[in-house]
Amino acid sequence: MMVSCCGLITSQKEPVPLKSVEVELEVKDHVATVVSTLNYHNQEDKPLEAVFVFPLPGDAAVCHFSATVGQTEIVAEVKEKQRAREEYDDALSSGQQAFLLEESEQSPDVFSLSVGSLPPGESASIRLEYVTELAVQADEGLRFLLPAVLNPRYQPQGSVGSEGSNVQVTSVPASLVPYTLSFSARVSSPRPVSKVESSSPLDPVQYLNTEQTQATVKLAAGHKFDRDVQLLIYYKDAHQPSAVVEAGQASSQPGSLMGDSVVMLSLYPEFPQAVMSSVASSGEFVFLLDRSGSMHGQRIKNARDTLLLLLKSLPLGCYFNIYSFGSSFEHIFPKSEEYNQKTMEEALKKVEEMEANLGGTEILEPLKHIYRQPSIPSQPRQLFVFTDGEVGNTKEVINLVKQNSASHRCFSFGIGEGASSALINGLAKEGGGHAQFITGADRMQPKVMQSLRFALQPSVVDVSVKWDLPSGVSVTALSPPIAAVFQGQRSLVYAQFTGQSSEASEGCVTVAYSLAGHPSQTQLHFSLKPAKDSGLTVHRLAARTVIRSLEMEVREPGGQEDAGGKKKVVELSVQSGVSSVFTAFIAVNKSNSEAIQGPLLRRRIPTPMMRGCMVGIKISSMRISSNGDGGLKSPTSAMTLSGWLKEKCAGLMGLAFGQTSCSMDRQRAGGMPELPQMSPMMDQSDTLESCRPKQPPRDPLLQLVSLQKASGCWLLDPHLAAALGKTSEEVEKPKPASVKQDVWATILALIWLHGFKMDAQEEWELLAMKAVSWLRAQKASLVTECVEAGNALLGCNVQKDAVGL
Repeated sequence: MMVSCCGLITSQKEPVPLKSVEVELEVKDHVATVVSTLNYHNQEDKPLEAVFVFPLPGDAAVCHFSATVGQTEIVAEVKEKQRAREEYDDALSSGQQAFLLEESEQSPDVFSLSVGSLPPGESASIRLEYVTELAVQADEGLRFLLPAVLNPRYQPQGSVGSEGSNVQVTSVPASLVPYTLSFSARVSSPRPVSKVESSSPLDPVQYLNTEQTQATVKLAAGHKFDRDVQLLIYYKDAHQPSAVVEAGQASSQPGSLMGDSVVMLSLYPEFPQAVMSSVASSGEFVFLLDRSGSMHGQRIKNARDTLLLLLKSLPLGCYFNIYSFGSSFEHIFPKSEEYNQKTMEEALKKVEEMEANLGGTEILEPLKHIYRQPSIPSQPRQLFVFTDGEVGNTKEVINLVKQNSASHRCFSFGIGEGASSALINGLAKEGGGHAQFITGADRMQPKVMQSLRFALQPSVVDVSVKWDLPSGVSVTALSPPIAAVFQGQRSLVYAQFTGQSSEASEGCVTVAYSLAGHPSQTQLHFSLKPAKDSGLTVHRLAARTVIRSLEMEVREPGGQEDAGGKKKVVELSVQSGVSSVFTAFIAVNKSNSEAIQGPLLRRRIPTPMMRGCMVGIKISSMRISSNGDGGLKSPTSAMTLSGWLKEKCAGLMGLAFGQTSCSMDRQRAGGMPELPQMSPMMDQSDTLESCRPKQPPRDPLLQLVSLQKASGCWLLDPHLAAALGKTSEEVEKPKPASVKQDVWATILALIWLHGFKMDAQEEWELLAMKAVSWLRAQKASLVTECVEAGNALLGCNVQKDAVGL
């Protein structure tokens, strides 16, 4: 019923033509090759055009696209996008089968696949191949994500690309997704694979050799592709630098990127603990929180709890401000204020009142406002961005961060299954910060606190890469310069080697950097002889890096395109076979000489959407194939489902998306939002907010943390006693007579944290360090006696040195 209502097919019982998705993953060290096969079948009695909109990782390089219809395989070519679209339309109008794969102009992690002119009863198998770098997690695991969820992207009014040929996103409830997924992975590395984990059920890992450097793993059978599939891969000795040289393509011109050898240098340094344990006592910390409707429920609650931990962990003497945004934006202070007890309390009071009630996801304007604020001398600006990443103007946002990268660092957090990897990774990459993703049952707090530690730790700056190669071999850098490196962050550097050397087969690379004012360097010798059977993975990732850099430069601030830059992107994209925003893959089956008869139906294949998101749908006008009357073609522009969909679907959509009766009443009173454009006042499910249940009791850890003062101490009062699970009398009685009350209270809080909350140490470590610093400044006496008495009171056995005293 729901599928029919959403305009995906014309009659209730006709099936959606996408039947299954098969994915094969091959991981080599830090990079992955992904082969997806999409199987279609037209069970209707008319020729069919299907449109499938799907997400890919934002830094993926799509490098192969082919279609098999019956016994015929058609391999797609990369062509300039407008030319590819015209060829596709021409093929359909003359009755030929055609396939078009294109990237969204607003966000590089959204692709649209058009499967054209499938005759009745015919099957088609689409093979899509891409390569991608794997991000390193906080626990040193490499993260591969197969995105299933593509939430409706909020497109701000009047932004670049809000008009014109957008890739349109169609979403349905995940439970109604009619296709299944099979997934298998093969992992190989010079280092042993210690374990492979997933958020989805896996069959046991199979090791292929005794050294455990090769392994295979599969998803358990029957997986419905209704959520992201996340794979975490862990290697032993992960911090060793490595260089992989890949031979050029024999058919390409020597001197070109694809014709020469390309090297991938992997840097994953580990810094001295003595340096990294020091924490900065200055900085301007600006927190930017998404309060659009899609952040409702648990997401906004987690964000409030996280801001509490952040505010308690900031050093005295720094500056801070909190912005929140939706269709409009707000800030707690007109400008960043010095951090002290008064400003902290004022901020926390405002944070407690924050709800997901600001409508759409308009992130550009608050960012512009932040960047217009003058910098504070000797207080380096650190920006923390929290969003579920559902924006349509991703490239515009990332460009703004890049333009201001010299004046700040940007740390980004993608919340929920639909967060755009292009946006979250792009913000951190261009802002010289670190990106984190919080999905499924992940706790937000430890990941955010790790990023705060990065912000407070000395960063690696003045990074330079120097190549020492034999005579006759020259090097061209393909990656942009490395702005900063953090503890636990890996960087990949690509370079092109031109020419050959007769006498030497070894090269050397020296990476120099400065850490906390101390110069340091790492040197790596590597073989110039390319690895055998390595394919072109490194070349394609290098081409993708260059294409992305050029795309950022092509769009000038006024929105005008640089024609010369666009030409360079198209040339490199065609040469390397790697997708770009200005090109598309086009495949036409010219062997089927018989024109396909009858009207051509257009179907939009649903992409799953999570957590009760309001649906945004466009369905294109019916396309008519040539049936002997001169190749009639109707326009391909999309028309909105509004009037009849409002009436016929309102009730069904409310039930399907789990909306409460009061939110349904509100929709009937005010009408559904115009589809597919997300209404600023209805970004997904903000109508649920008025029906939120009463807040459960606060977590004991957060209860204790909320009582800490900005200076780092706790006060001895009934609130602290309650947080420790004691009465006031029980807490006050064991205090040594000459010890101040706040010293005793602070030692008790530290003992409780170390005794009962070691599993959450990442969350409270910084605020505990602040408490220890405060105690040292008090020159407190009888510390040993206090710790012993505190242990006896709380039933713990925490050592004085473990607490940091």
